[in-house]
Amino acid sequence: MSMSTGRIPRDRLIGLMKVYFVTDPRLFRPRTVEETCRDVLTAGVRTIQLRDKETPPGGLLQIARRLGSLCLDFDALFIVNDDPETALRAGAHGVHVGQGDAPAAEARAIIGPDLILGVSVRTPWEAAQAEGAGADYVAANGVFATPTKTDLDTPLGLEGLGRIRAATSLPLVAIGGIGSENADAVLSAGADCLAGVRMCLDTELIRRFAPGRGRD
Repeated sequence: MSMSTGRIPRDRLIGLMKVYFVTDPRLFRPRTVEETCRDVLTAGVRTIQLRDKETPPGGLLQIARRLGSLCLDFDALFIVNDDPETALRAGAHGVHVGQGDAPAAEARAIIGPDLILGVSVRTPWEAAQAEGAGADYVAANGVFATPTKTDLDTPLGLEGLGRIRAATSLPLVAIGGIGSENADAVLSAGADCLAGVRMCLDTELIRRFAPGRGRD
């Protein structure tokens, strides 16, 4: 998939993001982020988000370019977390911003009209605001408790997820404690896609839902 294909149709975007892997360079050491991403792409995942809070900008750009090239090999989406400038310079498919990062409208102005913009939300109001600012998808952040995300308040739960679903027509990604044991309930509550860091260890979830893997 070319990095400059223009806006991706909604159904195609949902399909590619059905299982959405978010990197964490600390979690899988001594393995590199690239090694971990290659494994999940080989397993069938077709969306990678580079999330790295510790690498300086210059190093992050180098990692982003390598991961972008890797994703192209698998016809997968490549998204950069928090940093629209790096996403643009690396030739990524898009950027994902949180409520404490660059405002969605500002991020859209930087990346232009064709790249993907994702926004983390915790409330229906935030979801509606993101849609109005030009987001292509929203991510319900912290559906369940997870050890990789400790800075959030009470988990949204399935009811909170459902309220966000009712507030927006955008594709809805669920993140936070998502695994094969609760994936069906999360999708039934209104999520379109399943995201997380530790899901690369959940072979059952990838087998059932990853778009690049055949179903049994």
